[in-house]
Amino acid sequence: MKWLQNEYRFFLACPRNMRILLLTNMIFAFILPVIEVFVSAYIMRNSNAASKVASYQLAIYTGTPLAFFINGLLLDKLGVKHLYICGIMLSGISLVILMSSNLTTMLGIAICGLLMGVATGLFWANRGLLALITTNDENRNYYYGLEMFCYTIASVLVPAFTGWFIAGTTKYAWFGNTANEAYRVIAIAACVFAAFASYVIRKGNFSRAPQPKFIFFRFHPAWRRMLVLAVLFGLGQGYLVTAPALLVLMLVGKEGTLGAILACGGVVSALVLYTIGRITKPRHRVAVLGTGIMIFLAGSLVNTILFNARAVLIFMVCLVIAKPALEWAYFPIQMSVIDAVSPIEQRNQYAYIFNHEFGLYIGRLLGGVSFLFLAIYISDVVALRVALPVIALIQLLSIPLAKRILASNRELEAEARQRLRRSEIVTAGL
Repeated sequence: MKWLQNEYRFFLACPRNMRILLLTNMIFAFILPVIEVFVSAYIMRNSNAASKVASYQLAIYTGTPLAFFINGLLLDKLGVKHLYICGIMLSGISLVILMSSNLTTMLGIAICGLLMGVATGLFWANRGLLALITTNDENRNYYYGLEMFCYTIASVLVPAFTGWFIAGTTKYAWFGNTANEAYRVIAIAACVFAAFASYVIRKGNFSRAPQPKFIFFRFHPAWRRMLVLAVLFGLGQGYLVTAPALLVLMLVGKEGTLGAILACGGVVSALVLYTIGRITKPRHRVAVLGTGIMIFLAGSLVNTILFNARAVLIFMVCLVIAKPALEWAYFPIQMSVIDAVSPIEQRNQYAYIFNHEFGLYIGRLLGGVSFLFLAIYISDVVALRVALPVIALIQLLSIPLAKRILASNRELEAEARQRLRRSEIVTAGL
C-alpha cells in the first residue's frame, strides 16, 4: 500500500494536462484490443479467408494517412482536443457498423476498413500531438511506461473476457447460439468506453497553437533517418496485425483460446514496462528497443521450428511482451527528434507528425502486401511460419539506426546550446 501511495503521489505531481491525457488513454485502452485483434477474428469467422483479413488491414492503412491530412486542415478550426474526441467516438461507431454488416464482398470489407482507418488516423494524429505538447524528454519515459502498463493490462483483460464472452454463445447458447450477436454487444460496449474517454479529455485545457502549413517534402537529415526507422517499425506492424489471430485460429482453436493465450505473460510485461518507465533515463531507450526485438525474434523462431499449438502459445507470450516494449522505446525517440529538428527548420510540430505517418504507412503497406502475397500466391503456412523470423531479422536494423538517431539528437542539442550562448553574448555586447 505504501508503494501504491508513493506512485499515486508521483502521478499527481505530473502536469495536469498530462494526467488528463493519460486517464483518457487508459480508458481507450479497453477498446484497442477489440480493434486490433477481434476485428480480424470477426472477419475470418464470416469470410474464412486470410486474404480478406489482410485486405481489411490494408484499407485501414490507406485511410489512416488520409485522416492525418484532413486532421491537419482542421486543426486551426476545431482544435486538437475536439479532433481527438472525433477520433475516439468514430472508432467506437466504426466497430458497430463493421460488426452489424455481413462481410461477403471485398468491396464491403474495403469500405469498412477505410472508415476504421479514418477513425484510427484521427485518434493517433491527435494522441501523438497531445503527447508531444504535454510532455518533455525527461518525463516521457514515465508517460509511456504508465500508458503501456495500462495498454498491456487491457490486452490481458479484454481479450480474456471477450474471448470467453464470444465462446459462450456456443457453450451456453447465448444470443440464439450466434457468435455475431456477441460481437455486436462488444461493439456497443466499446462505444460506451469511447464516450467516457471523450468526457474525460474534455476536462483538459490544451493550447490551440496555429498550424499554418504542415506539408513539406525536404527535411533535415536527422528527420530522414527517423523516417527510415518509421518504415522498419511499420513493416512489423503491417505484418503482425493479421498473423497472430490467424495463427491461433488455425493451430489452437476459437476465440476463447485466443483470449486466454493473449493473457499469458501480460501482467508481468505490464509491471516490467511500468518499472522501466519509472526508473530509466532517455539513454536507455535503445536497450529496451533491442530487447523487444530479440524477444520477438526468439518467439518467431520457436513458431517456425515447431509450428504447433505450443509454439503459438510461446510466440504470443513473446509478442505480448515485445510489442509494448518496442512502442515504449519508439515513440519517445520520435518525439525527441521532433523536439530537436523543429526549432532548426522553424516548422510546427504537426508537420513532423503528419510526415511521420507516411513513413509508417510505407512500412505497413510493405508488411501487409507481403502477407497478402504470401497467403494468396504461395500458402497461409508460409505466410505464418516462414516469414515471421525474416520480419524479425529485418527489425534488427532498427537498433543501430536508433543509436545513430539519438547521437544525432545530442549533436543538434549541443549546436542549439552554442547558438543560444552566441546570441546571449551578442545581446550583452549590444
